[in-house]
Amino acid sequence: MKEIALSSVHQELNAKMVPFAGFNMPVSYEGVNIEHQTVREKVGVFDVSHMGEFLISGENALELIQKISSNDASKLSNGKAQYSCMPNETGGIVDDLIIYKLDDEKYLLVVNASNIEKDWNWIAHHNTMDATMRDMSDELSLLAIQGPMAAEAMQSLTDVNLKDIKFYNFELGTFAGVDKVIISATGYTGSGGFEIYFRNEDAEKIWNAVMQAGADFGIKPIGLAARDTLRLEMGYCLYGNDIDDTTSPIEAGLGWITKFTKDFVNSANLKKEKEEGPARKLVAFELDERGIPRQGYDIVNENGEKIGLVTSGTMSPSLEKGIGMGYVPADIAGAGKKIFIQIRKKAIPATQVKLPFYKG
Repeated sequence: MKEIALSSVHQELNAKMVPFAGFNMPVSYEGVNIEHQTVREKVGVFDVSHMGEFLISGENALELIQKISSNDASKLSNGKAQYSCMPNETGGIVDDLIIYKLDDEKYLLVVNASNIEKDWNWIAHHNTMDATMRDMSDELSLLAIQGPMAAEAMQSLTDVNLKDIKFYNFELGTFAGVDKVIISATGYTGSGGFEIYFRNEDAEKIWNAVMQAGADFGIKPIGLAARDTLRLEMGYCLYGNDIDDTTSPIEAGLGWITKFTKDFVNSANLKKEKEEGPARKLVAFELDERGIPRQGYDIVNENGEKIGLVTSGTMSPSLEKGIGMGYVPADIAGAGKKIFIQIRKKAIPATQVKLPFYKG
């Protein structure tokens, strides 16, 4: 089990630590609902240092990224980030990721913790153009400071104007007295805020500064459980739940990050799927009655026949109702249409809705 740099700090805060993607991670401190509302209303800080970071550099860096990613990274300018995915050769997704353009020949790829080794091998396999690859996952820590008060609470720690960082943009600056910190706005919660990337040796200094600066704003440490409820309220896909090696970006509703202005792994087949329409679609739903949908629950029709599976589900702390996502046949998909979620022996009626669930 790998330990993140701040593991002992979380334990001192009485965090509930659980194994997650090979790391010992804080899943909760006070409880999911309290932590969830802290981020929605004030400011919370997540330690997500388990995420993977690859530095791709050299004159052929962009060529490699264009080959393995579905989005068009040539559209990036320095200081901008892009959400993308890496398609596999059989119609599924190796991983989803964020691509940061540091300069014309240097990019940072941020990947999911559970896929670090798989992603590295996949990218290396396609690196026929000899781009320089460096795995920095064990060198960097990552805090996500999220919530409507995040920028105001943290402004005293940096000369970078935090409120000026637009969504999916980033700055390289000094933060809490530490140089060359990446400060980005690619939030996974839907409540604003930003992320900071820095070296492990600076982790405790930065954590203490963040907690001190945020004290007057009600800052609290937030665990991975609340991160999941927050992202689900926004309808953001989670790798391993809503997307995986068997789901295509087209059926997952990620056509907007799948650009056919270039060639990439399996692009011809994905283009055909988009033109013909996928056989199934990832849909969002709200329960019409009391109940909590969970990953793996059957989605059934009015006759009780199985038509799909719930990929993510929870009791929404903000909406106070059961919400979820899952795959159903394309002809059944559509906002306003009814489906049923099999919860134990009862089929609970649900209505398909447009995302996000949480409108802010």
